Amino acid sequence: MASQSTYSEGAELGRFLRARRTQTSPEHVGLTVGAGIRRTPGLRREELATLAGISIDYCVRLERGKETRPSPAVLDSLARALHMDDQEHQHLRELAARAARCVSEPPPAPSGTVRPHLKLVLESLRPNPAYVISRSMDMLAWNTGGLALHAGLEDWPAKHRNLARYLFLHPAARDLFTDWDRQITACVARLRAVAGTAPDAPDLTNLVGELLLKSPDFARLWERYEVNGRKPAQKTFHHPRVGTLTLTSQSMQLEGTPGQRIGVYTAEPGTPDHDAMLLLDMTAPAAVLHREVPHASP
Repeated sequence: MASQSTYSEGAELGRFLRARRTQTSPEHVGLTVGAGIRRTPGLRREELATLAGISIDYCVRLERGKETRPSPAVLDSLARALHMDDQEHQHLRELAARAARCVSEPPPAPSGTVRPHLKLVLESLRPNPAYVISRSMDMLAWNTGGLALHAGLEDWPAKHRNLARYLFLHPAARDLFTDWDRQITACVARLRAVAGTAPDAPDLTNLVGELLLKSPDFARLWERYEVNGRKPAQKTFHHPRVGTLTLTSQSMQLEGTPGQRIGVYTAEPGTPDHDAMLLLDMTAPAAVLHREVPHASP
């Protein structure tokens, strides 16, 4: 008998397929829609089953999380039928692989400890704003500009600082970003991609549960189950301390860490953006440059 965790993993696979089906229009996949009212948004199950070459019953079982071992050929057929891009197709494969495994208990949250040499790297990058974040977007360490760039974030306790929480719940975030809607869409897509392959991990479930409860915008985007949000290479900030500045962002995975990433912002020397970045680094209040307590989800 399959365990409850197996069903949980299968349910995540089903949720993703159902979201992609209901958001795929018949016209997008080359189907002609006849007269009459369609009660189902997007594709009907029988339409998807026909396009993918599977039975309607099998399609229903997949979406309800009762079928947890679809073959690679079936996954490829579903991806083609739903016109998934490479990132969505890969996410589908990862969900299916996860569903096929029997997981006895939720995995523990990864360590939030940042190695000492990474803190030195952050300081060496000044005046470029830089920080280290966890897979759930907790800010684990930062240099002066890395914290100050997100106006108002320094007012929150260190253990509460999380970039997703900031985007959706901090009153300053909407004013800071000129493209706030684009930023939150990319943020949710990233969390969806990570949480899809670790749906029971406490660091992710705690954050997602909080944001679903407190932010209607987050709940709306979470329901869409998009995993291919792309952040722009450049971000423009309307910063209350130094004015408007446009910086180029770069995020990199840190090898040998439990999913930690480093984010860095740069500007061409001699430009007004670079001058504003320097001013931000020089005028930011002194602060502890890493979490003062071991990482724990608030």
